Amino acid sequence: MSEPNEPTDLNGTAGPAARAAESAQPTGGAGRHVRVVLVDDHRMFRTGVQAEIGQTEQTGVEVVGEAADVDQAVTVITATRPEVVLLDVHLPGGGGVEVLRRCAPLMGDAEQPVRFLALSVSDAAEDVIGVIRGGARGYVTKTITGTDLVDSVFRVQEGDAVFSPRLAGFVLDAFASTDAPPVDEDLDRLTQREREVLRLIARGYAYKEIAKQLFISVKTVESHVSAVLRKLQLSNRHELTRWATARRLV
Repeated sequence: MSEPNEPTDLNGTAGPAARAAESAQPTGGAGRHVRVVLVDDHRMFRTGVQAEIGQTEQTGVEVVGEAADVDQAVTVITATRPEVVLLDVHLPGGGGVEVLRRCAPLMGDAEQPVRFLALSVSDAAEDVIGVIRGGARGYVTKTITGTDLVDSVFRVQEGDAVFSPRLAGFVLDAFASTDAPPVDEDLDRLTQREREVLRLIARGYAYKEIAKQLFISVKTVESHVSAVLRKLQLSNRHELTRWATARRLV
């Protein structure tokens, strides 16, 4: 008679309890393995992603490096040669597009290509199109679940293109059009971070909500809003919202 805690049946196969425990594990690590670098300028966010997907035995994802800005990213990616890079769009030193530009030879390596998956809070069309034109294999927003992120990483490793719902439409529209997008000189005055804050303000987010969403302080949010209002010569958030809506940035 088997003991209650015995891990195997009498014939040597896994018993019911062991099989149940095994089936409860995340499916990502079953015979699959991918080496990943995390690139994001917020340490707390990198820590959260590492905790969510970096348990290699369960997920199959091995985080081999991290970076907080463009120069660090290029250095770490070149040194570790990961299969997939999770890349934030807005980074100090030139943004995700600059990382893609400087890593173009690695992406083009026929034997060991480094593939990029953008992971950003932004769902703006110009951000999506910019990194895809730069060579990224996909774009997902930071609302993605850990399970879906693991699946997306493996799909990118295999050469698939991966997008959060509705973002694929931006890419299809952009590449279907032969016309270059018009230059908006007012928008070009803003930094990437100021654009993020602008969109969230225009969507009705409170300062505290924006701070939490972007992993910055409320005081920093206030500074960005003041800078946006000054650069666009607007007086308050209501005018800012109308400005953003007119340009379909919301």
